[in-house]
Amino acid sequence: MTAKQKSRPLYAAILAGGVGARLWPRSRQSRPKQFTDVTGNGLTMLQETVARLTGLVDSSRLYVITGAQYAALVADQLPHLPLEQIILEPSGRNTAPAVGLAAAFLHHRDPDAILALLHSDHVITDVDAFQAALARAADAAEAGHIATLGIEPTSPHTGYGYIRRAAPLQITGSDRSALPVYGVAQFLEKPSAKVAQAFLAEGGYYWNGGIFVSRVSRLLAEYQWQLPDIYAGLQQLEEQLDKHADPGAVYNTVERVWQSFPTISIDHGIMERAVRVAVVPLDAGWNDVGSWDALTAVIEADESANYVVNGRVLTIDSSENIIYSDKQVIAMIGVQDLVVIDAGDCLLIGHKGQMQRVKEIVDLLRDQGRTDLL
Repeated sequence: MTAKQKSRPLYAAILAGGVGARLWPRSRQSRPKQFTDVTGNGLTMLQETVARLTGLVDSSRLYVITGAQYAALVADQLPHLPLEQIILEPSGRNTAPAVGLAAAFLHHRDPDAILALLHSDHVITDVDAFQAALARAADAAEAGHIATLGIEPTSPHTGYGYIRRAAPLQITGSDRSALPVYGVAQFLEKPSAKVAQAFLAEGGYYWNGGIFVSRVSRLLAEYQWQLPDIYAGLQQLEEQLDKHADPGAVYNTVERVWQSFPTISIDHGIMERAVRVAVVPLDAGWNDVGSWDALTAVIEADESANYVVNGRVLTIDSSENIIYSDKQVIAMIGVQDLVVIDAGDCLLIGHKGQMQRVKEIVDLLRDQGRTDLL
C-alpha cells in the first residue's frame, strides 16, 4: 500500500549530474548511466527515479539538478517537468553545492518546504517500502531533524559508507507509520572487510545511500554554520530570485557564485557534523549499480543462469555471465562469470570480479586522447 500523503506536501530534488564511469561503455560523458536503461526494463534510471515517487511527490514539486550539458536530456526524458524545475550546475563540484542550489531555489518558493534529496542512478525494487520509509523520514523532518534512509545491509560491503544508529526517537506522523526512527550516532567512512563484518555482527549499522529529507530552512541553517562560503553564494542567488529576474540573469548569478564553492560532498560538508540527525531503516531492494557485476542483484537470471540485460544471446555450457548488446548477436560457449557489454562502437569483456577496474579503462582512453569513446 502506498504511503499516505502528508498534510505538508513533500518536495523532491533529484541529483542527476554524475558520469558513472564504471558502467562504461554504456555510460558515456554524452549520456551518463542515469539517462540510459541499464537494467533493461524500458525506462532510463532517471525516469525510474521519478516513477517511484508517483503518489507521493507531484511533478509540480519535483526538481532535477544536473549539468548544463544534460539539460536537453532531462527535458526530453521528463517532458512533463516544467523547465524552470530543471536546475543547472555550471560544473561538477560534488553533491554539497548541488544540494545547496536546490535548497536555495526551493527556499525562495516555500521557506517551510520539506525536501527529499534523491539520486537519479539508484535501483529500488520495492517501491511501496521505499515510499513508506521516505514518508516516515518526512515525519522526522517535520519534527526538526535531518533524516536519512539507512539501507539495511545484506553483506559486509566495503564500497559504502555506514551509519551507526543511536537510541529510538519518538516521532509521530500523519500516516502513523510503524517504521522506527533512530537518532544517528555516527557517519562512518568505507570500512575494511574485517570492520564491515564486525558492523554486521554487532547490528545497528546501515549503508549510507545518500538519501536525505529535511526542512529546507533547517538544511540552509547547516550550510550557514558549516559551509559559509556556499551559504553566502546561495544568499546572493536568493536575492536575484527575489527580484524576479529572468532565467538568464539567474543562471549568470549561479555561474558567478559557483566559482567560489568548494568541491565537497553533502556527507563530508554537512551530515558528519550536523545536529539532530535521524535515520529510518530502508529494506527495499536498494542498489546503486556502481559496476556491471551489481546487476546480478537487480535483474533475474535466465534459464541458463545468465543475466541478459538486452540483446539476442545464445549460450552453450555457459552460466553466471552478464550480457548486454545493442545490435549484435552474442554467442558464448563454455564460459562462466564474464561480463560482455557490446555498445556498438566499444566491446567490454571482463571477469565479474574485476568490474571495479572499468574506470581504469576509461582513464587509459582519456590518456590516449580517445575522447570519442568516452
